[in-house]
Amino acid sequence: MDLLATLAIAVVGIFAGISIVFITRIVTNKRNIKSALTAAEEITSSAEKEARRLLDRGREDARESRRDAEREIRDRRREIQRAESRLSNREETIEKRQESIQKREGTISEREALAEKRLEEIEEIKSERLKSLENIANLSETEARAQIMQNAESEMEYEISKRYYELEQKMLSEADEKAKKAIALSIQRLASQVVSETTTSIVTLPNDEMKGRLIGREGRNIRAIESATGVDLIIDDTPEAVTLSCFDPIRREIARIALTSLVVDGRIHPTRIEEAVEKAQEEVEDTIARSGDQAILDAGVRGLHPELIKIVGRLKYRYSYGENVLLHSVEVSQIAGMIAGELGADVQVSKAGGLLHDIGKALTHEVEGSHIEIGDEIARRYNLPEAVKQAIAEHHDDARGSSEAFIVAAADAISAARPGARRDTVEFYLKRLEALEDVANSFPGVQKSYAIQAGREVRILVSPDELDDVQAASLARNVVQKIEENLVYPGEIKVTVVRETRSSAVAH
Repeated sequence: MDLLATLAIAVVGIFAGISIVFITRIVTNKRNIKSALTAAEEITSSAEKEARRLLDRGREDARESRRDAEREIRDRRREIQRAESRLSNREETIEKRQESIQKREGTISEREALAEKRLEEIEEIKSERLKSLENIANLSETEARAQIMQNAESEMEYEISKRYYELEQKMLSEADEKAKKAIALSIQRLASQVVSETTTSIVTLPNDEMKGRLIGREGRNIRAIESATGVDLIIDDTPEAVTLSCFDPIRREIARIALTSLVVDGRIHPTRIEEAVEKAQEEVEDTIARSGDQAILDAGVRGLHPELIKIVGRLKYRYSYGENVLLHSVEVSQIAGMIAGELGADVQVSKAGGLLHDIGKALTHEVEGSHIEIGDEIARRYNLPEAVKQAIAEHHDDARGSSEAFIVAAADAISAARPGARRDTVEFYLKRLEALEDVANSFPGVQKSYAIQAGREVRILVSPDELDDVQAASLARNVVQKIEENLVYPGEIKVTVVRETRSSAVAH
């Protein structure tokens, strides 16, 4: 019984608790709903106020846009009215101009008619006067025209020569001073040595018995030497010396070194000769490489191909007119670089062109063609800059490619003309002088001519009665042109024409 009462009480308690929770939730939800309704009313009120505000603002913006549109329409109407006014004024102006043009056309037509009438009258008068002149001069119109043209040509030729002479003198007076200054500064900064060589080399022997050992049994040693080196070994009556003769200076130098080594060693037989020649070849090749490097260093040229530097080194054993070509090339490079610095040209291009201008001479004994053609081929092979190629190709001709090519040609001429730089045989020297005088004497009006300064200047004396000053200047240019066309010469030749008059009287 007690248990049932307890259970009943428990059930009632649970039910009561659930009822309380349910009632509490109902009350809470009512409160939330009331709060939400209040918030919604506030939001609705705020939205209505914002909507009224936006509506009022939109209406104000619309009124403002309408005012702007009306203002723009008024402005455009005024602009259109002004444009219409301008067009109206232009139309009036055009009409006035048309009327003026029509009046001018009428006046021009009248003047053209009058001018044609006057021309006809002039032609009639001209024809009558021409007939009158022909009767007076006893010349037809064609003959008179030919005579006038001939006289005009003579006068024009003289005037052109005179004008050319005046311009030449003016140009020389301005350019000569600058050129002398640039060249003088360059030469003053250069100190070079003079080295000359022939096509033979002398090897000194300790005694004359060594000649027999060089010849060998039945000449086998001398044949082995000549076969291995390609050099002629001349053994004559010269005491304690033998002569090596060869047009190729490198082979001659190899033979000289090998023969000197054999003489010092004392063992001379074909096998030993071959060993000495091989060792001499290696020594010469090493000397060529070192000479090329030293030349590049002395000239201050950078960026050359190693094989090209070796070709430069071969010039150490090449001679032209008795002058060492490697020293000449370094000298030309230095002079060209200094002149380029004075004139504001490219110094590196001028130095490279000066060093490589005679590079073809290193291979003239091995490759057919002139040293300029060979040099041009070498320049293309090693992809040298275009300006350097032009300097190599044009250093003996009139340079056309660039100012650096002109500079290299001038530096080459300066180096070649330096006193003691080159050496000619007496026979060739005399023939060159005679040829210069013959060229000068071949022109009319020349009394005498003299080749002076070792053939680097021709002085011409002309008759003052036959040639005036302008014709004397023209003669100098003609002689220069004929020398360039007909003669071969190193450096440059100066032509000086002397015209003078002398008056004398005798007192008794």
